[in-house]
Order: sequence, then structure tokens, then C-alpha cells
Amino acid sequence: MQLPREAILLRIFFGENDQADHRPLHEAIVLKAREMHLAGATVLRGGLGFGHSARLHTAKILRLSEDLPLVVEIVDTQEKIDAFLPVLDGMMSSGLITIEKVQVLQYGTEMRSQSA
Repeated sequence: MQLPREAILLRIFFGENDQADHRPLHEAIVLKAREMHLAGATVLRGGLGFGHSARLHTAKILRLSEDLPLVVEIVDTQEKIDAFLPVLDGMMSSGLITIEKVQVLQYGTEMRSQSA
């Protein structure tokens, strides 16, 4: 699979306690992205953040939060991201979704033969 140089970055912000179909939302998003043959998805866990409620979520030892912020990032073509958005909308009850144009400099690797 090749990605064009001009692509779209889909970024999804929510809390780790969020669920979709009785499973963690981040897992549901990644599995659905894979099922829909998107180029890839990465889940990032934040150590500190706040959202719409302005309530701080932190990983500090003395204030251990059970609902740390998560971000899922997906890069693919405009068409594939556009097809994924309605599916994503059906999975989420709250959170923030952003998109931005990005330039893909490298995607994947090629097997290179080693000279002896």
C-alpha cells in the first residue's frame, strides 16, 4: 500500500474510560480502522490533560487518574478518512476530532539486500 505525499491526519481525543460496544474506545477505533484498511493507527496515552469538563486528568502518583487522556492518530487519503468519519461518529459520545493536511515523507520500509 502506498500513501500519496499529500494526506490527511485524523486526530481523536477522548478519555481512556470511554467505551464503544462494551470495549475500550481506543481498541474499537483501531480495530475498525484496520477492518476498513486504513494505513495505520496509533494510540497515544497522555500523562496530563483536560477537556470539555475542565477536570484535570493526571498520572501523578498522589492523584492517580483512572481516565487519562488518549489520542488516536490515523493518516490516510482524504477519501478513506472521509469514509471513516461517519463510522467514528457512531462510536463516540464525547471527545474531540480534528483533521489536518499533512505531507507523508515515508510510509513503510523496503527490504534491502545486504552486500557481503
